[in-house]
Amino acid sequence: MNSFAHYSSDRVHSLSLSREPVSAPALFPAPDSADFALNIITVLMMYGPFYLANTGAMLFGKWIPDKFGFSSVVIDGGRNWRDGYRILGDGKTWNGMFGGAIFSGLLTMLAHYAWNSDYPPDARPFVDPTLFSNSSDWFWLGGEWGAAFVMGFTLGIACMLGDSAGSFVKRRRGLKREGEESSKAPLLDTVPFAVSVFFFSFLLFDDQVIMHEQLHDEIIALLILTPIIHRLFNVIGYRLGLKSVPY
Repeated sequence: MNSFAHYSSDRVHSLSLSREPVSAPALFPAPDSADFALNIITVLMMYGPFYLANTGAMLFGKWIPDKFGFSSVVIDGGRNWRDGYRILGDGKTWNGMFGGAIFSGLLTMLAHYAWNSDYPPDARPFVDPTLFSNSSDWFWLGGEWGAAFVMGFTLGIACMLGDSAGSFVKRRRGLKREGEESSKAPLLDTVPFAVSVFFFSFLLFDDQVIMHEQLHDEIIALLILTPIIHRLFNVIGYRLGLKSVPY
């Protein structure tokens, strides 16, 4: 069982000696800007495995096929939409989508391994994304390690679905990428996958630490910062040879 199963959140009340209910200590206090910034970094670290589905998609959709000489399976099958443009384009592949999700699952397991014995607030920014999980959760398949993988895989798929939705909208607007020329749509490159990750987190993991009620403002802040973070990772991926373009 997850090591946090015995640990109560701030939403649970304990009794004082006078029998009056008192709130448990805040897990993510933000009394000043420094703590607020620390909480944003904490959210980024917890959601990092899900965001990095894009990196996994680069690995499984481009680098590994190029390295070992096999073809990627394009999601839209090369078909055009009724506007004459490709539905998604060659950059969206099945092996990239599921490879990215598997990558997220493995990274979530790694985060659980590295951080499962540490509790907030002292553990910030290194908080296990599965900290609140236990055997009663729907994604508890195969114990705590299976739960970590299922959470990561699920939100990795969410990330890839959002990314594909952004590509679909760009194609409908004629903002497709051509070679080294950018689509010039940085928000459509980033916001859809982030919104998708947070939406499915709310929908499927609302009672988990990744959607903790004290982190809602920080989640919004991270959503705003995501285009900058995504651009940075794309540049790194380009310099490492994982991407053909730096965007």
